[in-house]
Amino acid sequence: MTVKDSRLAYKIYLYLGALFITSLVVSNLIFQKFFYWNPFGDFTIFGVSLFEISVGILPYPITFLITDLISEIYGRKKANQIVTAGIFASLFSMAIILVAEVAPAIPSSPVDDSTFSSVFALSPVAVLASMIAYLFAQYIDIAIYHFWKKLTKGKYLWVRNNFSTFLSQFVDTCTVVGLLCVFGVLPWDLFFGLVVSGFIFKIFIAFLDTPFLYLLVYIMRKRFKLDVGEEITLEV
Repeated sequence: MTVKDSRLAYKIYLYLGALFITSLVVSNLIFQKFFYWNPFGDFTIFGVSLFEISVGILPYPITFLITDLISEIYGRKKANQIVTAGIFASLFSMAIILVAEVAPAIPSSPVDDSTFSSVFALSPVAVLASMIAYLFAQYIDIAIYHFWKKLTKGKYLWVRNNFSTFLSQFVDTCTVVGLLCVFGVLPWDLFFGLVVSGFIFKIFIAFLDTPFLYLLVYIMRKRFKLDVGEEITLEV
């Protein structure tokens, strides 16, 4: 690979990392708003309406698409680095918001203290549950992705993309809902309904992002002349 190609590959990696971190941080900032999406009709599962979910879940699948792309093109180590950076960025953004909440608003402030708190007030338990679930899910996703990549010798991209996402999203959903129930944020009688509804939604999105992963991998392989299963080694 030429010096020019190496620089371009590194720049793309940085931009992918920026998209990943932005998606993750935003999902933690907007999670308090919930909506109901009913493409399959109005019915419930264990007392919970199907796809009655937080808007915070909307940018979340993007993070798995990006880590799968980085895993495929740049390797497991670089994917794990992005996940670690995302954890740091999320915790740092939470700290900034907590400090901003403590600072009293002046009388002429367009946004007063109560409005700011109602929008940005963070439940420490909810944030902790989200971070623990995310940590488990992302590292599991990357590990399983590379297990299937090695097993299939770099072939069958759809297999590792979907099978890694299925298990990691199940772990993510069970962990975050379970922790919220353990700490009393949510009642236990909603556990199964929220897990099933959230998991089905994430699986549905995982199927939808597979064509995008194929397209992006194809573009990257063609641009950098990579064979199936070959990865770019970043020297910087």
